[in-house]
Amino acid sequence: MITRQLTAKGTPLQIAGEPTSPRALIVLQEAFGVNDHIRDVTERFAGAGYYAVAPELFHRTGSQEVAYDNFPEAMTAMAELNKEGLTEDLLQTSQFLQEAGFPVASTAIVGFCMGGSVSFYAGTLGIVGAAASFYGGGVATGRFGLPSLLELAPELTSAWIGLYGDLDKGIPVDQVEELRAAVAATGRVYELIRYPDADHGFHCDGRPAVYNAAAASDAYRRTLDFFASNLTTK
Repeated sequence: MITRQLTAKGTPLQIAGEPTSPRALIVLQEAFGVNDHIRDVTERFAGAGYYAVAPELFHRTGSQEVAYDNFPEAMTAMAELNKEGLTEDLLQTSQFLQEAGFPVASTAIVGFCMGGSVSFYAGTLGIVGAAASFYGGGVATGRFGLPSLLELAPELTSAWIGLYGDLDKGIPVDQVEELRAAVAATGRVYELIRYPDADHGFHCDGRPAVYNAAAASDAYRRTLDFFASNLTTK
């Protein structure tokens, strides 16, 4: 069951799982907000033993969810995001979890699409022990006022796993391989997995045109295994 709370400074969180769980997880939305798919993902991770929280990153524009076929609204909502607001939401979410008893070393973050980019950034802030990016863009060119992922890579403080589809027209394979090299050079624990038959959004079963069940299942399993290997329990 999903509940909704505000952090001390007003970031809305949709929450699943129990605060007695051994680990916590921040779930970052796609361009369509904290919708049914993100709630389902949040509950799925809660079922795997996480106290899972999904901050509503569009809350400053008053938009919690955007329909999949309403790209203009999604683009407008994303255009309002900026480094200052994203950083505040991430830090507020981290503080909420720490006050609930979860240390940084027991907390992970996972993001999808735009959330995958922000998840990588979160891995540089010292607020999580492990980060996962599902098809996170902005590899070579920064988004939302953030540096590119290639520029951010040397600042990683967490372990990181990246999951990308070779059919993703917005994230070329050569950029993914540049990112692999950049993260490898940091000496941080990492994994980067490419799926030859997967497109952007392959994990989203709410979008049949891009959903790839085999890749989604494998990526979810790998993410859980990566978190289990790189997080402590509280």
